[in-house]
Amino acid sequence: MAIALLTPSNVVAVLFGVAILLLKHFRSSSRALPPGPTPLPIIGNLFDIPTERPWETYATWSRRWGDLLSVTLLGQPLIIINSLQTAVELLDKRGAIYSDRPQLFSADKIGHTKLTPLMTYGSQFREQRRMMAQCIGSRALVEKYGPLQQREVNRFLLRILRKPEGLSAHIRRLVGAVILLISHGYQVNPEGHDRFLSLADACTDDFANSTLPGSFLVDYIPIMRYIPSWIPGAGWRQKLDRYHQNLLAFGQEPLDYTKEQMASGTALPSFTSRNLETNPSSIEFEDNLKWTGVALVGGGSDTTVSSIYTFFLAMTLYPDVQRKAQNEIDTVIGNERLPSFQDRDRLPYVDAVCSEIFRWIAVGPLGVPRRMTEDDTYDGYHLPKGSLLVPNIWKMLHDPEVYPDPMEFKPERFMASPGREPELDPHSVAFGFGRR
Repeated sequence: MAIALLTPSNVVAVLFGVAILLLKHFRSSSRALPPGPTPLPIIGNLFDIPTERPWETYATWSRRWGDLLSVTLLGQPLIIINSLQTAVELLDKRGAIYSDRPQLFSADKIGHTKLTPLMTYGSQFREQRRMMAQCIGSRALVEKYGPLQQREVNRFLLRILRKPEGLSAHIRRLVGAVILLISHGYQVNPEGHDRFLSLADACTDDFANSTLPGSFLVDYIPIMRYIPSWIPGAGWRQKLDRYHQNLLAFGQEPLDYTKEQMASGTALPSFTSRNLETNPSSIEFEDNLKWTGVALVGGGSDTTVSSIYTFFLAMTLYPDVQRKAQNEIDTVIGNERLPSFQDRDRLPYVDAVCSEIFRWIAVGPLGVPRRMTEDDTYDGYHLPKGSLLVPNIWKMLHDPEVYPDPMEFKPERFMASPGREPELDPHSVAFGFGRR
């Protein structure tokens, strides 16, 4: 009887009915998601995702679709958060289900899933965070590195005086010297090529290039994983291999250096040496230590280099700000010595300049994508499990409702005056949200 019902006309009718149900389900799911550009069948918004300065595009979209919007990439929902209030509600207050990272093929092949920023939320992540907290987890701990930073800044200023046209290289050498000494007790070559500094630069560039949404289509088209590297158009595989080799070298070589220095009794105090001295040795421990060291260097070097670049740009474009900051230094410090960390509280305008640097050009304009571990509902929209979330930090730091004249560099916005409260401290936004 059942076989008799499977006529060609019945099969067509069943398939048609299934198609209608799937289409209705798709439309229903699409309506439940936050609004955004209309997706195309199958590929979704693949051609809508901007490849350059996406934070500005997402900010423009928010004028039409609101502070919470979404796109899809081959069925993968990508939810963009454009307001501080929404980011705090989801990423801070509901952090238990918003603190995971995307499980991307590219990140796994490169090895980025071993690093704190892209690691799945769990015990290993908490262990790496614990290691970091013992090194830079409080203001008192960070202040211990003040003399080291002061010494390297003095060397940096001398290099600028001797060769001002090499500013970009001087900035990278300054930051690399500070962070590698803190992380591994390694002293960067003050002049010329330095192996560890080159590896640090390569790995931070690799991380930045690979974490933008849509960087590798293989993350959204799983069948691409089986394409061999010799096929034309598979250059992305070679890129993954190159990123992976850079990361392996930068993970192992500085760790080996510190261990060799400890064995010879010449090691300088550092994050790595301190952990090797105070923790029982094991394969798991050394693996965690190695990748935490990489994350410490990568996170510290890339962001700090960007901020110092921004400082020089701002001082060039806004000479009145530079003049006012210099006048404050001359008045408080004089011209017999350079400012130090101990002078910070007596230099409120200079401190405000630093705050405005973090706001004006955000070092991480889109942060690092999150991944939802459970379904959720917000403001009437359905946010499905597995969705990727991107906080548009740039938009939050350029919201005219929070920061009037947001495109202008105005340090005084963070200084109280009669009848006027300082604007929101950008540190509460620029460095991310919640458990991440």
